[in-house]
Amino acid sequence: MNSVRQVFGVDAKSLRHAIALLAERSWQFDDLVRELAAPRRTVEELLQALGDDLERDGDRVRLRPDVVDDHREQAGSPHTTDGLEAEVARHIAHVPPPLPALDHVQATADTVVRRARWLDEHYDLRTTRLTFLGDHDLTSLAVRALRPEADLTVIDVDDRILDYVDRQSSRTIRTVHADLRFGLPLSVMGKADIVFSDPPYTPEGMGLFATRGLECLADPPAGRLVLAYGYSPRHPALGHRTQRALVGLGLAFESIVPGFHRYSGAQAIGSAADLYVCQPTTKARKGGRKTSKQTIYTRGAQSLEAGETTAELLTALRSIAGHNGLDVEERGADWTKPVTTKPGTAVAVDLGADPGPWLLRTLLAVNADRVAVLLPNSHPDLVDAASQRGLTDLIGPKYRLRLLRSTPDNTHAVVVAEPPASATGHTDAAARALLTRAHGRLGNIWPDAPDDVSDDRLIDLPRHRVAEVRNELGD
Repeated sequence: MNSVRQVFGVDAKSLRHAIALLAERSWQFDDLVRELAAPRRTVEELLQALGDDLERDGDRVRLRPDVVDDHREQAGSPHTTDGLEAEVARHIAHVPPPLPALDHVQATADTVVRRARWLDEHYDLRTTRLTFLGDHDLTSLAVRALRPEADLTVIDVDDRILDYVDRQSSRTIRTVHADLRFGLPLSVMGKADIVFSDPPYTPEGMGLFATRGLECLADPPAGRLVLAYGYSPRHPALGHRTQRALVGLGLAFESIVPGFHRYSGAQAIGSAADLYVCQPTTKARKGGRKTSKQTIYTRGAQSLEAGETTAELLTALRSIAGHNGLDVEERGADWTKPVTTKPGTAVAVDLGADPGPWLLRTLLAVNADRVAVLLPNSHPDLVDAASQRGLTDLIGPKYRLRLLRSTPDNTHAVVVAEPPASATGHTDAAARALLTRAHGRLGNIWPDAPDDVSDDRLIDLPRHRVAEVRNELGD
């Protein structure tokens, strides 16, 4: 059966259709090509793979009756979605609220179920590795409920979503933190068969998410990107720009299903979006290595219209970083590689557009005598005492923090981080060693690392799992 699956690749729907036709009656070759709407060569490979499981009568073929049930079982069939919408609605009712700065607009429960059912109909989720790039709509939870055996991964910049998916799935869905603008963790590159995403609906956002989706695929020409995208029919030029961006990455549109998705909001595009099924060409891998600029959203500090940090703010940040005569290195948002400076050096980091998760990752990535980070005054780690305490406790073994609210002006803040004078005990020393080597494989740094994170890097874990690792080392 494996050779039969290979004929259609990830396209389980066509495989199931072929098995059903050949089980129903005998077919002449030309009629089978027409009924399957498959290339002649594909049908030839199918019949060759079925081999002795076929009955032949002249130029007609059909499956032998005694093997039909086995082929149907191995091809699988879609599961029923009875009761799934109510379960999805419960999940959506408690999901962390949308972040407008990340273009979050909630899909309806009916849409999330429709997505799960469509994926189950078209791909064999028992054997297909499915990765979600962003999942505020919780499509992964719907697929998990429909197919408990599915191999699922969620990659998201929003730590709240990763925490929620982790808890609701009882950790049967792998969760990985990444901001796609800065790249993918190596642990998820080249590991997926199908990638599903509902990206920001800008040409830059769609292009970036598709780029990262290609990087996730183990074999791009054999895989698929399944994307949501919508634009107003009053602005077809925007739709054309986005479609051109996707084509430029080496993607062919296998199908576009109009109005597939519905949303609670997004009225500018009719609260609806289409389903794009994109097939990578052989040139898509090369296109997948390209990156995109940070401004990919339609609203907030990371939108296409957002301005840059002023020179006055950056001058004030450098002054704070270099206090007492330290040399200053300037950095922007990027924690993909460790940053270690020579003694007597401070690092000034502009995170003025941080939607929330960048601060912790920056503090994990940078090892310096002092780090000064410019942030919005409304940053989630600064808004109240509990949030401030959570950050200071989490990073405490590595850095002492001073939180300067309304500095240098009343809309910004500066977080100043300096190494503690010394570790207070063995556990703090162990935690500090781990926090200063956040890009290392956990199993290499922490011999007692749990199996489910031993191959991961601390920098790629969702924040709640970083806290668990930190707390376990501190026990």
